[in-house]
Amino acid sequence: MKTISITTVGRLLRSLNALPNHYMFRGHADYRWRLESSLERMLGPKWSPTEARKYEQWSLDHFKSKFHLYDTENARPESRLAWLSIMQHYGVPTRLLDFSESPYVALYFALEAYSPEAKKDFSVIAIDYTAVMERSIAHISRKDPSFRETRQSIHPQQDIVFDNVVDRHAYNVAWIAEPRQFNARLDRQAGSFLLSGNPGRRIEDILSLPTYRTARVIKYRVSASLYTAVFALLRKMNVTSKSIYGNLDGLARSIRMQMQAYST
Repeated sequence: MKTISITTVGRLLRSLNALPNHYMFRGHADYRWRLESSLERMLGPKWSPTEARKYEQWSLDHFKSKFHLYDTENARPESRLAWLSIMQHYGVPTRLLDFSESPYVALYFALEAYSPEAKKDFSVIAIDYTAVMERSIAHISRKDPSFRETRQSIHPQQDIVFDNVVDRHAYNVAWIAEPRQFNARLDRQAGSFLLSGNPGRRIEDILSLPTYRTARVIKYRVSASLYTAVFALLRKMNVTSKSIYGNLDGLARSIRMQMQAYST
């Protein structure tokens, strides 16, 4: 992962805007944070391939068995990918890692979790998702010559390909997907998920494999001194809690973030 230090808002904008459309982004409130899923963070030093698989299956089984008791929308997920997505949405630790097609939405999430008192640099991570997916597809095709899917053919059947191929065989690939049952919040955030095809492998370990040597992953380390200026920039772009969440929770978050930004 290449790191680029950013000390002015102008350079931040130029750097993000210069990237082609086939990148996706994730924001971190602390530039030192790794690319790790909520399941990886929860297990911490206890993480192991066996524990990761065990906890994912236990939480999935438990969530599915109780889902009908709490579901108010009368919509039952139809694939493993969709189940993991809705679990992620409600805060269950999963191997999914949230990304956005918008670098500014990623910046927003970096600031949402940011603590001005800590005065730590924050970051935006950019991944060339076209390169990642092409290399993942090529890896699966080498392992299984009967697999003849392309990025274009996978798009309308992402749930099926993930469930029946990637997850079933636990391929050591990085996979980027949006479940067919797409919730409104994820849509507003231009969101998608990055995950390890093998639940027993950490996402950074997967991205470090020779398969992805030429797939660009860039970390933009943004100076803590730009916190207030970046917050003001996002407000002018209407990238706020209100626009991202679209409910009372978003309004409350928006007020809290404004109080935090302008009281520093």
